[in-house]
Amino acid sequence: MESRALSAALEREHREIDEGIEAFTAALAKGEEDTAPLTRAMEALRRHIYLEEEFLFPPLRDAGLMAPVLVMLREHGEIWRAMDRLDAAVARGPADGGAREMCDELLELLDRHNSKEEPILYPQADAVLKPEVLDRLRDLLATGRLPEGWVCRQARA
Repeated sequence: MESRALSAALEREHREIDEGIEAFTAALAKGEEDTAPLTRAMEALRRHIYLEEEFLFPPLRDAGLMAPVLVMLREHGEIWRAMDRLDAAVARGPADGGAREMCDELLELLDRHNSKEEPILYPQADAVLKPEVLDRLRDLLATGRLPEGWVCRQARA
């Protein structure tokens, strides 16, 4: 994987996650309760946060980007808690549990987060990641596996 391809892949995931959430809310607006796009988006978002926190952020922090990484970690906690609330709303009933409003809230959080992460951290990641980290990220992007029970740092009890 070319390092530049990493930032492009991560940005593409941002768009795909947004599209999954938007597809779910569009279905709700038509009176449909198809949760599959949302389920895929939430799985992708949790894996994406894992990939960043475990493999992307440590080398960036070591390269002197402590403050931006801390902001991203804090925002990951907000995003994770919003996903947990959304999961609970969907379990109550997608149309009745406030899921659409929670999706709108999550999309706003993601927009604010991604608008900082993409221009600030991703270019630096392209510059500082070592080949072994790129290899690990390549594997994660290909397999889509999140370790069982993993929770982002700022959402851990």
